[in-house]
Amino acid sequence: MGSLYRYYKPLTSICFSPPPAKSYLLHSIKIKTHFSPTKKTRLHRFFTSLTSSSQPSIKTNGGDASAASQSSELWLYNTMSRKKELFKPKVEGKVGMYVCGVTAYDLSHIGHARVYVTFDVLLRYLKHLGYDVHYVRNFTDVDDKIIARANELGEDPISLSKRYCEEFLHDMVYLHCLPPSVEPRVSDHMPQIIDMIERILENGYAYRIDGDVYFSVDKLPEYGRLSGRKLEDNRAGERVAVDSRKKNPADFALWKSAKEGEPFWDSPWGPGRPGWHIECSAMSAAYLGHSFDIHGGGMDLVFPHHENEIAQSCAACRDSNISYWVHNGFVTIDSEKMSKSLGNFFTIRQVINLYHPLALRLFLLGTHYRSPVNYSDVQLESASERIFYIYQTLHDCESILSQHRVAFEKDAIPPDTINDINKFHDTLVTSMSDDLHTPVLLSALSDPLKIINDMLHTRKGKKQIKRIESIAALEKMVRNALMVLGLMPPTYDEALQQLREKALMRAKLTEDQILQKIKERTVARKDKDYEKSDAIRKDLAALGIALMDSPDGTSWRPAIPLALQEQQVAST
Repeated sequence: MGSLYRYYKPLTSICFSPPPAKSYLLHSIKIKTHFSPTKKTRLHRFFTSLTSSSQPSIKTNGGDASAASQSSELWLYNTMSRKKELFKPKVEGKVGMYVCGVTAYDLSHIGHARVYVTFDVLLRYLKHLGYDVHYVRNFTDVDDKIIARANELGEDPISLSKRYCEEFLHDMVYLHCLPPSVEPRVSDHMPQIIDMIERILENGYAYRIDGDVYFSVDKLPEYGRLSGRKLEDNRAGERVAVDSRKKNPADFALWKSAKEGEPFWDSPWGPGRPGWHIECSAMSAAYLGHSFDIHGGGMDLVFPHHENEIAQSCAACRDSNISYWVHNGFVTIDSEKMSKSLGNFFTIRQVINLYHPLALRLFLLGTHYRSPVNYSDVQLESASERIFYIYQTLHDCESILSQHRVAFEKDAIPPDTINDINKFHDTLVTSMSDDLHTPVLLSALSDPLKIINDMLHTRKGKKQIKRIESIAALEKMVRNALMVLGLMPPTYDEALQQLREKALMRAKLTEDQILQKIKERTVARKDKDYEKSDAIRKDLAALGIALMDSPDGTSWRPAIPLALQEQQVAST
């Protein structure tokens, strides 16, 4: 006979209200969501911001112009209405957002990374616009998959899940995802879950069978409105559990009676544990109330998870209402969804072992969040090369600006630079306010980066009037955009070094080996042995190492390996 695991959580240990505000939360924000200042006002605010801190930041108090130089109408695609809608929070200046977290039984894969990078960008942009965001992201630490994995490993289910929750948090730090306001776990919220199930039973939307409690979908005529599915589409065995005792094959479990070898909690229906869907209804209500602004997750959660959440929440509270249902697209491999169940996934750790975490983030943001993104080595190499270029440009800016003391006074910025700033700022606001169109913003970075490089390295650029002032203004503008996208590293120098180290690892080379090849090539060029010189360059390029010649000598940088470059050209 296997043993039963009993878990008790005293009522006094459960948080029924949001936790105290943390340093990364927004406070006391008042914004006007329809204010559109003139270009003159925007520039005045932008230049004011240039004279402040040299490091960009998403400010947490209203009135900061660099973080939110203008308020904007934000449009989000609402899965419920199947169209983009103007975002209007229930409480002016404040946003409640709940995003379904991971079921913690293994390391997270890059499909998970896409979910949480997507909603991190939404969080950052809402803050950029001046909103006070209360962001809740849960952990599922009680689930069939967790129990199965724990039994397989001979480990306590809650301990196993706790370990993988911690691993997930490390992954989020690597990917520069801001911490949520609160991260509730199922095992800590049994009183709220049991209370909600009791209300659903009292309101006549559920029934009991031998210690189990099932939701009766026939009692809710609106069931299926989020996914567009009809009840007859929900055949037993296809994403709904087969159980002949159920009144309707589509009915789903709110409470499961205890079984041997499984954790359980006491309840009015006997010992057991909650079904998957009820946890999010209970925890979102505990921290955001029954009516809040945004509920998000991957599109695979539309049915059955979010559909069932709506049913439960409405059955428990007639006033339950979520304004916007936001879902991101899949990460695919060969046009097939990446998932643990299909066995075709790469964990975040596997990817960032070879590529910089911010290169992975850039790769994910390079496709609109609702579209599928196809994982491939060439895409990761391209993202890595691109982010190296961005950081190298900004590092060069820092180097030259450190030699000058830039004072921003009236008329300090040339008209051409002012036009460039206006153009980029408008693109940032327009693209991000149009359902977070990150690929457009990433593409728009090309122009200011090229202008900066021209001013830094070309004869014509170095002769420009007020060149240093222009470089400083453009660099500040690019940094602020990177903050919105979550792509700003602690330091450029550190990020560049890490990108080089990852490139060396992929090439299976050491830096000393590359420097030796550079010496051999330099000798070959002096001897006019251009065949050997070209061969060395080509051999390194094949491994993703590009050589760059300058009057100061030859240096190297990461690049897309030649074979992958050819593959990229062929695919386009």
